[in-house]
Parts: sequence; structure tokens; C-alpha cells
Amino acid sequence: MTEKEKMLAGEMYDPLDPQLAEERYQARLLFQEFNKIDENNKTKRNEVLGKLIPHTGSDLWVEPPFYCDYGSNIIMGNQVFMNFNCCILDVMQVKMGDRVMLGPQVQIYTATHPLKAKARSSGREFAKPITIGNDVWIGGNATICPGVNIGNGVVIGAGSVVTKNIPDNCFAAGNPARVIREIEND
Repeated sequence: MTEKEKMLAGEMYDPLDPQLAEERYQARLLFQEFNKIDENNKTKRNEVLGKLIPHTGSDLWVEPPFYCDYGSNIIMGNQVFMNFNCCILDVMQVKMGDRVMLGPQVQIYTATHPLKAKARSSGREFAKPITIGNDVWIGGNATICPGVNIGNGVVIGAGSVVTKNIPDNCFAAGNPARVIREIEND
């Protein structure tokens, strides 16, 4: 297996692999270009964003600055909104449904590292995918950790650290985030 194949399979891989380094470099060039485009040129901004994140539905709105590792591992539904300064470490797939809203400075991390120091010092890492359902609102400064699934109709409170799956139709908050109450979504 190539290092990229290992990465996408959730196995330990070498992030310094030349192919992966080049793909991250190309993503950085695109998000740097996106982040610099004048507010009056939204058409150009959307063109660059489409190159960076090619798997999107309609009506994607991203406020710059925005950061990601690859962009190609992000899949978004329709009417996704990301506020200022969001970061997605898309070492593995990050899938968002329709009508997802991310507050400012939301961080989504698929990348992770071994717990044992010896394995961690090898420089190798792995990742776990993240799925976010439809009609989800993630409050500002929230962090979504590797391997988390967030259900449909969920609200994540600002500043929360989501370390475990969150079921449909509830409000979750805290560090670590826990379900506070159910939401009756019609």
C-alpha cells in the first residue's frame, strides 16, 4: 500500500511521504489564494474554493480565513456555512450533510497520534473519519475530535470539545461534550 492508501484506510502512515506532502502543499496554495481574494470578488473566491473542496453541494459559503490539510477529503451537502477562521484537518473523510452551520473558529480534526510515546516519536500518525448530519449547528470555538459522528438536527454549544458520538436531535455542550437535552425538531 502507498502511504496515501494507508492514510485513507485509517492505518499508521508517514505524513512526510512526498506524494502527501505535495498534496498538502497544493491545498495550502489554494487556501492561501482563497483567503487573500478581495471581498468584492466572490465569484473568483468560489472558483478557488471549488478547486480546494471539489465535493460540495450547492450554496456553500465559507468566510475566510479557512484552513485544511487536503480539501479533497471533505464532502459537503447543500447550504453549508462556515464562519471565519475554521480549520478542517481532513486526513480522512469529513462528511457534512445539508444545512450545516459552523460558527467562527470551529476546528474539525480527523488526524490523531499514538498514545504510546515510542510509537508517537516515530513521526507516523493515523486518522479517523468524521460525519456530521443534516441541520447541524456547531457553535464557535467548538472542536470535533477524530472518529466522531454527529447526528441530524444537533446543536453543539460554543467552546465544546466533542470526543464521542452525538445522537440525533439534541443539544450537546461541554468539555468533553455531553448531551444536555433533546430537541424536538419538526
